[in-house]
Amino acid sequence: MNGPDMPSADIAFIGGSGTFSINFPEDLSLKGIEIIEKDLVLETPYGRSPKLKYFRIPAEEGDSRTVITCKMHGWRSEIPRAQASLQLFWTLHQAGVKKVISEGGVGSLNLLLDLRDIVIPTDFIDYSTRKDLKVVGDNLLIMRQPICPQIHQALLSSALSRPLNRIFARGVYVVTEGYRFESPAEVSVLRSWGGDIVGQSLSPEVYLSRDIGACFGGLYTVVNYAEGVVREWRHEDLKDIFYQDAPQVGEIILDALRKISLTQECGCMQFRKPTLLEEE
Repeated sequence: MNGPDMPSADIAFIGGSGTFSINFPEDLSLKGIEIIEKDLVLETPYGRSPKLKYFRIPAEEGDSRTVITCKMHGWRSEIPRAQASLQLFWTLHQAGVKKVISEGGVGSLNLLLDLRDIVIPTDFIDYSTRKDLKVVGDNLLIMRQPICPQIHQALLSSALSRPLNRIFARGVYVVTEGYRFESPAEVSVLRSWGGDIVGQSLSPEVYLSRDIGACFGGLYTVVNYAEGVVREWRHEDLKDIFYQDAPQVGEIILDALRKISLTQECGCMQFRKPTLLEEE
């Protein structure tokens, strides 16, 4: 299925480790959710898409909105993460998505951050090698305002309404390649760059969103201390957070999906300009 037959959607939610252990959104308590379609796999120029789910959710004010969601697309072991990102974002572009939300678990680089703290970052450093990726590809992507202020405010408001964790309204997310964790020496370098959290689920999403003409924002839970920060992290802590905190993270995301304005009056698209390098 593609092209005219592609179901349209207003918003995309890319589920990460924070909601991986639940069936999103069915396991959550919000009334009025309508599942339109699930386990939908689409053919793309980059291979078959991840399994997609479409659902309709009542807006906080006014009409409902349609959401397309998938489990973290990089977790299909047979698909390289870069290819999976292209498959997903080609699909989001065809569906007409204008808002993208991501969530995930991260390590703390900042000594002030503790386990279960929630960070809604405002900037990023891409330390990965997945950089030459594009779906549309005919625009100059300016990353002066990488995080959409409308999405950021919706996530922040939703998180603050559930004060079970400390909420940090700003921070720098350093993106690493994975699948491994970082070494103590690498962590020392990332901290010296001004990074607050480290993980794998903000890039390429942040710039592929701009590539397809969509705004981006994300919410991330501290699930471990980076090597050499505070104390050695424990595998048991990760397991507990992934399984115990998933409903709370899911509720925050659902509430934000209801609040986000579907307009793009945030100014993000002024940072997407026609390329100057096309041949005449």
